[in-house]
Amino acid sequence: MVGTSVHHNLLLPQPQDHHHRTAIDFTSTEQECISLIKNCKNIQELKQSHCLILKLGLDYSSFCTGNLLSTCALSSWGSMDYACLIFQQIDGPDSFEFNTMIRGHIKDMNLDEAIMLYNKMLEVGIQPNNFTYPSILKGCAYLHRLKEGMQFHGHVIKYGFEDDVFVQNSLINMYGKCGKLTQSCSVFKKMDDFDKSLATWSAIIAAHASEQMWSECLSLFQELNSQSCWRAEESVLVSVLSSCTNLGALDLGRSIHAFLIRNLSGLNVIVETSLLDMYLKCGSLVKGLTIFDRMKVKNQWSYSVMISGLAFHGYGTEALRVFLEMLEKGFEPDEVVYVGVLTACSQTGMVEKGLDFFGKMTVDHKIKPTIQHYGCLVDLMGKAGKVKEAFDLIENMPMEANDALWYSLLDACRVHQDLELGEKVAEKLLNLNSQTPNPYVILSNMYAKARKWENVALTRREMGQNGLMKTPGFSLIQVKRKVYKFVSNDIKWAHCKGLSDMIYQMEWQLKFEGYSPDTSEVLLDVDEDEKRERLSRHSQKLAIAFGLINTSKGSSIRIVRNMRMCKDCHNYTKYISSIFERRIIVRDRNRFHHFEDGNCSCKDYW
Repeated sequence: MVGTSVHHNLLLPQPQDHHHRTAIDFTSTEQECISLIKNCKNIQELKQSHCLILKLGLDYSSFCTGNLLSTCALSSWGSMDYACLIFQQIDGPDSFEFNTMIRGHIKDMNLDEAIMLYNKMLEVGIQPNNFTYPSILKGCAYLHRLKEGMQFHGHVIKYGFEDDVFVQNSLINMYGKCGKLTQSCSVFKKMDDFDKSLATWSAIIAAHASEQMWSECLSLFQELNSQSCWRAEESVLVSVLSSCTNLGALDLGRSIHAFLIRNLSGLNVIVETSLLDMYLKCGSLVKGLTIFDRMKVKNQWSYSVMISGLAFHGYGTEALRVFLEMLEKGFEPDEVVYVGVLTACSQTGMVEKGLDFFGKMTVDHKIKPTIQHYGCLVDLMGKAGKVKEAFDLIENMPMEANDALWYSLLDACRVHQDLELGEKVAEKLLNLNSQTPNPYVILSNMYAKARKWENVALTRREMGQNGLMKTPGFSLIQVKRKVYKFVSNDIKWAHCKGLSDMIYQMEWQLKFEGYSPDTSEVLLDVDEDEKRERLSRHSQKLAIAFGLINTSKGSSIRIVRNMRMCKDCHNYTKYISSIFERRIIVRDRNRFHHFEDGNCSCKDYW
């Protein structure tokens, strides 16, 4: 074994008979052995190196065995089984060897073995150090083992490492990954500002991102940027890009992109895909397509993001073309990709194609449908007006329907005014979860549309008796890197400089273009004048007026809504895009709408 090609160029003294052995410079020999160990490319080469160490009598050297152990335990090609054999042969292992084995078990996601080794370490009288806890807390974070993580936090305090920056960073990360943001923030706040490293900021930003606290992520990022001694790294920027994605903060996302280009020689596929996701979800479809086309390396996630993005923008045919390209490149689709494919069919009304792809998913690719796939089918049928077929599908699913499916169907019943089925679906929802106002609100709106005002009053009264309040609709718009929130009929904007004048100007010009308010969705028993007044103060219209005032002529206006767009706002925005020669991109709860020259990308199907 020792005479293989791996060792042909190694100039080491060969062992001699004990009685004729000359003095050997073990320091030089050890160095060459370590060099050999570090050049190993697989476990077979490592075993050969181990044999040579034994033949040379260097197994007593902690210098050699330590490097051998760490290479075996921590290399991507290593073997923990073989590392355990090496560890068992070490006479009196110290903290370095114990820490190496703990790290190796954590690398293999074997927290229980790591904990057993930690306990053995304490039993033999070796005290943990600041290299022990970051590794084991990392394992608790990856596997969401909060109980064990909190116990190790106690040991951190017991052994006096609560002020060590590496341990503190690991605690912030562990609590963040386990969903305990309060504890993460507590550790972060206790740290001295001059002790906070880039890893500290990365951990606390990631903790907020995992809880979807996107605005707080951006605030922390701005605080980090204000400290000129630090420059954000890729992991931080990926979290910030996620925040931009979810807040629709395109300008900041562009700044992050520019920073990456300036400071990195090349972007890896994870960062490029995060940028792609950000541009698509912030409404910049053209930029997203440009990034996708220029990506030298694409993986399954890249294709999945592109397919879902095109579907979300209403370009179903193009999404299916990318899906076919993905198959041609040899990527096997998974359940996430098929959610995007079925969504593409749903957003563009391709009912037969959607059902066909559902069949191919189960038969050709052997993917077991999840509740998300059934949700796509329900949405597909509901949008097309096949509400009874969608109801039958839910009733015959192999799993229990969740509230998302029933909400999708209830919304379809509202759009297509199937009050009888809507009442059944609302009852199903209330039986699932009576602590949400949404079924009451939708059912009340359906009654109002049918002018059944007594039923409206009864539904609203029942909602009030249960202590439930309707979630107000709002629209977000970013101007000069600041996000502004508008709520329908919000009086706080009544005195905003120029806003009332702009709304008046918009309405005046709309009259000449033939726009007439669609009061059918003002579901209140009031006269037509009050209905028109309420329509004029919808959050989307307020946001558009604010955008027209505060952005340059000809620039795009981007708005994010928390609810589905009403028909009047949709029609209104088409007219405004033509009158003011602006491109207006609106992201509502279901999809993107691109308004330009009096038309919308959804072709009035949403």
